Formats: sequence, C-alpha cells, structure tokens
Amino acid sequence: MAQCPCGGTPHETLPDAEIDRHTTRLKALSSEVRLRMVDLIYHGGGEVCVCELQDEFDLSQPTISHHLKVLREAGLIRSRQEGTFVYHRVNPEAFTGLAALMDRLRTIRDVGEETGEMMPEEEGNATEFA
Repeated sequence: MAQCPCGGTPHETLPDAEIDRHTTRLKALSSEVRLRMVDLIYHGGGEVCVCELQDEFDLSQPTISHHLKVLREAGLIRSRQEGTFVYHRVNPEAFTGLAALMDRLRTIRDVGEETGEMMPEEEGNATEFA
C-alpha cells in the first residue's frame, strides 16, 4: 500500500478472505433473533434440539430454519441430525476468531509508539470528531 500524505501507513491489515469471513459472521449475528439463538444454544448445555428453539421464539418453523441456516452458513453453529431431530451447537473456533478480531480492534495502534512522539491527546490538544 502507498504511503499516506499525512505520514501514516497501514500495517498488518487483514487478508481479504479473513475480512470476508468476519463480515459474514458479524452480519449473521447482527440479527436479534440469530444472536438470541446463539445465546440459547450456548447456554443450552452445548447442544440444543431445534424443537427447543421453537419453544423460545414466536416464529414459524420455516423462519427458525432460515435463521439457523444463516448461522450455519456463516460457520457460527454446527448441526447434526439424529433420526428426525436436528441438534445445533456453537462452533467455538468461529467465536475465537471473532474475539481475536475484537481484541485487534480494541487495541488501537498508537503512531507515537513507533516514533516516540507524543500524540495530540497526550499533550491535551486532542480534537474530537462528531
């Protein structure tokens, strides 16, 4: 990447494939219903039957199936069929990856750390953005 006129350069940006994977997972979790489903699955002892989810939501069976499909395609849950029942569990690797992303974004790179210079907010001259 090119040097920015302000003197900054992007370092260690995420690969496109990783950005795509995180985007898909975050979009799937942006639905209140799907986030609640993941929470119920997680707190359901590790594995929950789809019939248990139906009892928790005022949604039709096809709508619940659609939400579960989105979660499964995003890699957030895994499903297995046993007879006529389908069981769902949280995919821990997916959430480990999302946690690592949140840690990365939580830790803001300080240009002053690299150059030894004081950042404006450290000098009391910070400009806040709306």
